[in-house]
Amino acid sequence: MSADPLNSASQPAVEVRRSARRRRTVSAYREGDRTVVMIPARMSRDEERRWVGVMLDKLAAQESKRMLGDAELAERAARLSEQYLDGRARPHSVRWVTNQNTRWGSCTPAEGSIRLSHRLRGMPEYVIDYVLLHELAHLLVPGHGSRFWQLLDAYPRTERARGFLEGAVAAERLPHLPAAREEQEDLED
Repeated sequence: MSADPLNSASQPAVEVRRSARRRRTVSAYREGDRTVVMIPARMSRDEERRWVGVMLDKLAAQESKRMLGDAELAERAARLSEQYLDGRARPHSVRWVTNQNTRWGSCTPAEGSIRLSHRLRGMPEYVIDYVLLHELAHLLVPGHGSRFWQLLDAYPRTERARGFLEGAVAAERLPHLPAAREEQEDLED
């Protein structure tokens, strides 16, 4: 077991198990209130740190796919508003939509409606939470000025979620390279 700098009070415990028998594959699973990441013993600490992040995101995406219909999305928005915005943002509706292909979410403050793009489904929970909080903040502050960003500063994973979304946009623009994809899938299995 090795200590992981990714761990903090806001994240679940992560246990990294190294195996001399494991040559190329990395796997992860939930065990109670912690995540176990299995890696080859030969991996460097930097590779370990990178793969722990990859596997945490992958598990979160799998868990997110299994849940979050419109009703659950509205409940989640209410919890996030309570936790990070003192319950001040109260949308009338929160729902998934399939007509947003260039935005992750949108908000109409006058109607109190929030819509999230279906493209977010399957992304890590912290990313969906960030987009929800972003739209909830627009119920309180319409633009993207300093007051708006101060509201989002309360969410500890804002920068990581923004980076994930930027990466998703960049990945959509990349040419498809099947050989590279197959190699990465071998490492993830």
